[in-house]
Amino acid sequence: MGAVKRLTLFLAGLLLLPLGWGMGRLLLALFPHGVIASPPWIEPSLLACCAGYGLWSLVYLCLPPSIRLYVWGHELTHAIWGLLTGARVGPIRVGRHGGSVTLSQAGLWTTLAPYFIPFYTLVVVVARLIAGLFVDMNRSAPAWMFLVGLTWGFHITYTLRSLLQRQPDIQTYGRLFSYALILILNLLILGYVIVAATAATIPVYHAEIFHQTVTAYRITARAGAHLARQGARHAGAFARRIQ
Repeated sequence: MGAVKRLTLFLAGLLLLPLGWGMGRLLLALFPHGVIASPPWIEPSLLACCAGYGLWSLVYLCLPPSIRLYVWGHELTHAIWGLLTGARVGPIRVGRHGGSVTLSQAGLWTTLAPYFIPFYTLVVVVARLIAGLFVDMNRSAPAWMFLVGLTWGFHITYTLRSLLQRQPDIQTYGRLFSYALILILNLLILGYVIVAATAATIPVYHAEIFHQTVTAYRITARAGAHLARQGARHAGAFARRIQ
């Protein structure tokens, strides 16, 4: 990667940081939608999702790691995204310590997709949609949200585990840009999970995304302007002292 591309991606990563902060604020703004007026006080679907996440956390801490299962999901995500973008997909190889897939081309989204697409959560969602074509799924909503939480926990723990290691995918676009984009997209998808589990609606969520994004960049701009004024003031004072 050339110096100009590295610098461009680094600056793009810096510009994404306020958006990541805004997405974090957004999730906090969504949580009141999960509060209800009667026991158990929290939406049952949200509680089920959290229970699934908690159960997976215990499994992850107490049982041997499911490396092959994660690697299969990781490489299949590369392959599926590659197909969607017109790439030719070759053999998928999965081993005890990692895997690979041969693609004729791999752009930004194909390269980073496994780090923000929860593959097994997507499998659960698709299964839920197919089952909903044949039977009424309203009564089983908490059970499905439990599975969403379980698989989301799997995605988060193994994504963090893999990011703590040296990943060629991350090196391709630089750490700052890749980490910032991965964080933002994971928070974005988590927001849709919260919407599915609470009384929040998609229009409310999208409006809140816009509001929190504008607020985050506005606060960042004000803080940057304040620091610039303080720096100019100190530089002027220093220049007067040495004259």
